[in-house]
Amino acid sequence: MRLDKLIETKLHTTRKEMKRLFLMKRVTVDNEVELNPQRNVDSQLHHIVVDGQNLQTDQVYYLLNKPKGVVTAKQDNHCQTVLDLIDAKDWRQELYPVGRLDRDTTGLLLLTDNGQLGYDLLQPKEKVAKTYRAVVNERVTEEDVTAFARGIVFHGGIVCQPAELKVLFASEKASMVDLTIHEGKFHQVKKMFLACGKKVVDLQRLKMGPLSLPNDLAIGSYRALTLDELQLLKKYFR
Repeated sequence: MRLDKLIETKLHTTRKEMKRLFLMKRVTVDNEVELNPQRNVDSQLHHIVVDGQNLQTDQVYYLLNKPKGVVTAKQDNHCQTVLDLIDAKDWRQELYPVGRLDRDTTGLLLLTDNGQLGYDLLQPKEKVAKTYRAVVNERVTEEDVTAFARGIVFHGGIVCQPAELKVLFASEKASMVDLTIHEGKFHQVKKMFLACGKKVVDLQRLKMGPLSLPNDLAIGSYRALTLDELQLLKKYFR
């Protein structure tokens, strides 16, 4: 949560009073004076003291194992959305998915009501790695691995950043691969393989940044991040 919003919410200050607290150096985070009202904080990660009072946040972070057929959106007039999978007791108006997965793609999706964290995770300059497991309709070759490492060029001339392609299994009729990319172009994984003359027939996201899809999280289920998992995201709070 942004510090200015936290102060106004918890201490019921006016905008002017909130700004004065920063000017008077009455705001500290982890025992250091904080002068940035837009600093993103969470009391699970930070010790927040304002004018002698210890402030607590209450934002939520969920890991969802997205199923096929569900769209990554807050609402949709025709399809079930990822937010429809959240129990009423956990649902919040500000809750939203961080990034997108195609309707037929499964796997890891982070949902949170901390908008600033989601924004920072998706910034191109951060190059947050995303790892996918894909089933492809024919043999993936070493030439493909080299092409992905160089940077795939889409039809139309759009160039992708270098990506790491690891072949887990390959035959003439099908291959299973892990692919790690550092950007998020529309339908990127599918288009990268199409540029090599191959088609993705199944796609699952395994990782996003430091977060991994838990082996025991059933498809369509979600759970709150553990404190250890949240700690892994601390560097994105700023």
